[in-house]
Amino acid sequence: MTTLLRVDASVRLNGSVSRALADSAQAAWQAEHPDGVVIRRDLGRNPLPATAWPAIARMAVGEQPATDTERDQLAEALALVDEISSEVKNADAILLAVPLYNYGIPQHVKVWIDLLLTDEPYLRGVNPLIGRPIIFTLARGGGYQPGTPKHGWDHSTPYLERIFGDVLGMKIRKAEAELTLAPVTPAMADLIELSKVSESEAHVAAEEHGVGVAKELVANAA
Repeated sequence: MTTLLRVDASVRLNGSVSRALADSAQAAWQAEHPDGVVIRRDLGRNPLPATAWPAIARMAVGEQPATDTERDQLAEALALVDEISSEVKNADAILLAVPLYNYGIPQHVKVWIDLLLTDEPYLRGVNPLIGRPIIFTLARGGGYQPGTPKHGWDHSTPYLERIFGDVLGMKIRKAEAELTLAPVTPAMADLIELSKVSESEAHVAAEEHGVGVAKELVANAA
């Protein structure tokens, strides 16, 4: 039996493209691997406290909590690190659904990553995640491909690739939809058809990645 950790970041439940793409990847994974277990963490709807990482950072440089509130924040932060790290390390694969917000990574995803990287194994240079698969399902409201006016403005995808690929050594697969705001933005009306094509292709990619990861896990377990 293998485990897929699904982490959602969109603040929306209805109409979220990143969630819809993750649904496609998850469904394909489960169809290929019906005995697998899916664990969910919804950062968009249940964000982690923004005070958590600063509390641990202060401790790391030798600053002790000065008040009961700071002590409570530190205790909560340490418990969250244990919880988050256990979820990630115990997962055989990760499905990370992230929308582009204000040209960057959502704040609540950054908190999650910051807490994960404060876990002791990573601080000691021990990386239990090398080679594990991770699927990104990414949604961007505009167009950011080479040749577009906003090329280079997507500061989320390169960051995610740096952390999960270069730092943690995971095997990245991506399903990416662009121009997702075209159907609801009058100024983007002439891009609606392109947005539909992009989203459709992203769903195909998400399904392919779900199947591919499931097959890889089953083969490795055999």
